[in-house]
Amino acid sequence: MKIIAMKRRIAAAILLAPTLALASLAQGHDGHAAPHAALESAGVTLGDLTLSHAFTRAMPPNAPVAGGFLTVANGGAQDDRLVAARSDLAAEVQIHEMTMNGSVMKMRELPEGLPIPAGQTVELKPGGYHLMFIGVTRPFAEGQTIPLTLSFEQAGEVALQVPVGPMNARSGGQIDAGGHSGH
Repeated sequence: MKIIAMKRRIAAAILLAPTLALASLAQGHDGHAAPHAALESAGVTLGDLTLSHAFTRAMPPNAPVAGGFLTVANGGAQDDRLVAARSDLAAEVQIHEMTMNGSVMKMRELPEGLPIPAGQTVELKPGGYHLMFIGVTRPFAEGQTIPLTLSFEQAGEVALQVPVGPMNARSGGQIDAGGHSGH
């Protein structure tokens, strides 16, 4: 019981620590994400979806988990769903939701995935929806990029390189037209 509580405290500390940094994806010649695209301000288009502003944070030594964040805009007329994620640098990547019930934080996996409604934007950000890298093989270091593959129900799969910012950053220093800087 104490180990589970400790893991939850570590996960909460990582997810609620100040955020950093944005980057975006490069597009391939066919308009879809290039294999292992690195995120840039314009984002990557995958079907009707635009993915942008992906980042994670540097991890303290021996931390077993890390959070991952990005923005997914669905410009289409059909709902989609983020159904899976994976990385070579973690035993598992889960899709999570964090909520507050009074002064109690609750974090839970979304085993059915995360809906991306038609015509809407969904932010995976600290304190809300996020990806949880579990069983990280070595701590993420500032300046590194992390391989991440996302699978969507309708749009398919995209491989990304997610930048790692510092643990204590308060903003990404990048401004985009959608006003999503400084998460």
